[in-house]
Amino acid sequence: MPARRRLLTVAAATAACLGVQALPATAATEPTEVISRGVRIPAFYTPPTGLPQADGTLIRSEPLPLALSLPGLRGPLPGRATRLMYKSTDSTGRPVAVTGAYIEPTARWKGTGPRPLVVVAPGTLGQGDQCAASLGLEHPVLFNGRTLSVGYENLSIYRLLARGAAVVVTDYVGLGATDRLHTYVNRVDGAHAVLDAARAARSVAGASVTPASPVGLFGYSQGGGAVAAAAELQPAYAPDVPLAGTYAGAPPADLIEVTRAVDGSELAGALGWSLNGFLQSDPELQPIADAHLNAAGRAALADLSTMCVGDAIFSYGFARSTRWTTDGRSISDIIRATPALQDFLDSQRIGRLKPAGPVRLATGVNDNLVPHAQARRLAADWCAKGADVTYKGVYLPPLGSALVNHFTPLLADHDAAVSWLADRLAGKPASSNCATVPSGS
Repeated sequence: MPARRRLLTVAAATAACLGVQALPATAATEPTEVISRGVRIPAFYTPPTGLPQADGTLIRSEPLPLALSLPGLRGPLPGRATRLMYKSTDSTGRPVAVTGAYIEPTARWKGTGPRPLVVVAPGTLGQGDQCAASLGLEHPVLFNGRTLSVGYENLSIYRLLARGAAVVVTDYVGLGATDRLHTYVNRVDGAHAVLDAARAARSVAGASVTPASPVGLFGYSQGGGAVAAAAELQPAYAPDVPLAGTYAGAPPADLIEVTRAVDGSELAGALGWSLNGFLQSDPELQPIADAHLNAAGRAALADLSTMCVGDAIFSYGFARSTRWTTDGRSISDIIRATPALQDFLDSQRIGRLKPAGPVRLATGVNDNLVPHAQARRLAADWCAKGADVTYKGVYLPPLGSALVNHFTPLLADHDAAVSWLADRLAGKPASSNCATVPSGS
């Protein structure tokens, strides 16, 4: 039984015992539509039974209508989009199908050399398949009374296209593709999905990018962690992807610290997505979850597995994990007391490898959702390994809301981040400021 079907079957049984309506399980053997919170997920997103051997192989593609598009003299603005499904390898070494989208820009590339490619790794969107970034390009705002999803990554995508760079956006492992749950903030899954998206883009019909095209990575929050991990793993996993630069904003490099910060915040639902993803990646953790989660906790995880960010904020904003556990301890306290959980989260730590190419790491100094200190420590760890790091602390006044403290630095730093990456794609050298990066917390 596929992992997603198994989890949803368990979730359905749990929900039935608790009087909660659950979604029907869906097999992945034939392309079929899936309904998630009343949203139709096209049959395109159902992976085939067998997958190609080579990572980055394009499995299927089709035209993707952009909701925000205008006619232009040389073609539609900002470009022509293609929906993708490509092959990757997950953190357990197993083949996995990943979906996403490629956009061939109408704007000319004004730099020297071939048109560059930027892989956009989305920030937190949720865990329901309807939250996928590729669907957000087609439906920027999705609201039907049962789910709320906003394609906020479209801003970054369109600004990069305006620079003349081609863009490929990944939906990550299990987000969009309907055969499993999204492995939220999994270091290896995220990195592989990012790097294999760059490979898959080269095979899209009509794409102007080639194996010689310089590649940039762009991500904030969950996306910042995914591209940071991708920059670390590129030399071993994808040496054929020529990284010119990586922008990693507010990366969740230390999940032990991030788990503690998220608990009780507006985005407390992300704690449920994390736990669901951990159990998807390592089923040996299931007995620990069974021992510590009470009925309310099990119901919350089943419910959150189908939610987008908007749903989670409305339904689980400011929730405390102490209400989800059998003994009233927080998830962070249980992690601290459980070596197997500590070991798993420690394996997700970013910063133990030297990233390939120059990296711009930005973090809001008052970010208390994805804590500033752990992101700054990542910059210091990379600098200690001799990496080419441009660290930017974004100074904004504390705004009361943890979610606003986390999101506002993205907007404040956006122009500088896009310009920095465009310069790297154009072949301009970066100026590391490692000498001024503080290593303390």
